[in-house]
Amino acid sequence: MPAKEAGIFFAPLYSLGLSRHTAIKKRWMSSMNIEDAIKSRKSVRAFTDQPVDQETIHKILELAQRAPSGTNTQPWHTYVCTGEVKDAIVKDVCELFDQGKASRYEDFDYYPPVWEPVHRDRRRQLGWELYGLLGIEKGDRVRTAAQSKRNFKFFDAPVGLFFTTDAYLGRGSWFDAGLYMQTVMLAARAFGLHTCPQAAWISFQDPIYKHLNIPADQVLLSGMALGYEDTDAIENTLVSKREDIENVVTYAGF
Repeated sequence: MPAKEAGIFFAPLYSLGLSRHTAIKKRWMSSMNIEDAIKSRKSVRAFTDQPVDQETIHKILELAQRAPSGTNTQPWHTYVCTGEVKDAIVKDVCELFDQGKASRYEDFDYYPPVWEPVHRDRRRQLGWELYGLLGIEKGDRVRTAAQSKRNFKFFDAPVGLFFTTDAYLGRGSWFDAGLYMQTVMLAARAFGLHTCPQAAWISFQDPIYKHLNIPADQVLLSGMALGYEDTDAIENTLVSKREDIENVVTYAGF
């Protein structure tokens, strides 16, 4: 059973070793400012097998607990898994993936069944760029499926995180939980770690709830891979493009 500690849930961290990266952590903590953290954060899709100790994970989550939320409701729960627990989730979800038993995002009111062109095009552009780097041609269903399946192995990261909120809460609390997740990702950069937020897990929720003992009155918001970037992996050279600020920002009264 996961143990509750300061509002954060930890599954057994079987594969995490002792804290042996103290010097590295001190160097990152002393040198990385917020601008560096924001600019260097990216979705990493290939990790090394270097373990991340529980002390480091706990420190990241302690920092993230300072994330803002409406009237300080702090409407988030975090489940951290590694070792045998993570492996069990990966095994069960990959089996469901192979069997084509994915739920639809719209079943959970998560993503729309049809995207407006502006958002559809951004999604497609990212996919084309990623698959282009990997040499996956349009129409290659076998390699496309294999790459999609890597989501459910946390892209080989040693640590997986899942974020939930209480089911009765509304959009404002989902927004707050998003602020919390962003804070987790930025805090991870301070320790030289990278992340990949993963909505893909939404389509395969049963094994996650089962192996992490998540109560039925909590809603899954996202998964996340956490670990050290594989700097030799071609997919990690991808840095997704951002819209020109003129197209998304409106100034008034200046």
